[in-house]
Amino acid sequence: MAGESSRIAGPDGLRADARRNRRRILKAAREVFAEHGIDAPMATVARRAGVGVATLYRRFPTREALVRAAFAQQMDTCAQALSEALADPDPWRGFRRLVETVCALQREERGFPAAFVAAFPDSTGEHARVRERAERDFMTLVRRAQAAGALRADFHPSDLAVALLAHCGLVTALPDDRAASRRLVAYLLQSFRAEAAHEALPAPSALSLRRLPLAADGSQGQRPSGA
Repeated sequence: MAGESSRIAGPDGLRADARRNRRRILKAAREVFAEHGIDAPMATVARRAGVGVATLYRRFPTREALVRAAFAQQMDTCAQALSEALADPDPWRGFRRLVETVCALQREERGFPAAFVAAFPDSTGEHARVRERAERDFMTLVRRAQAAGALRADFHPSDLAVALLAHCGLVTALPDDRAASRRLVAYLLQSFRAEAAHEALPAPSALSLRRLPLAADGSQGQRPSGA
């Protein structure tokens, strides 16, 4: 009976055994990407999941497909947080909650930030469109917070990239220290407030969210040309 039930397809079209394999693969992918970055060999993910490489590629034919599936929930959380921030009548509160949410995701799923900003050579374009829309929505939020006199007028989009990179370094060095993470985020948010702008800042960084060097070890990881 157990063997028979494993061959019956569920509502998602997957048999029970295939569904279990998929869950194991996605769990293993998140663990491996957190430890070694999203450029970790697909074979490493397969070994961690206890499946063959052929099984992995049958479920996820490209690295992009695996990365997006592994962090689908985090992507949805990030998108929802941005939508809620835009809908908040208090633009500073929306901005603050967005930064706190993204940093919490960064702390809980260390492979997620690199997955979000990654540019895949085999992308269908949907991932790029999602990122571009997020960037536009974020700038709308920034302008609203500045117009309300809450966010400093000289805030630059690269400031968020620098903040995320700094927070990435902290959670890499102190992955279990939630207090340190929350305190750093609070410091950063306070520095973004308009009342903190007592003197001019140096010129902004050329860093952007699209080129954020987020490797699992906190180094400046670069995507190789091959998969």
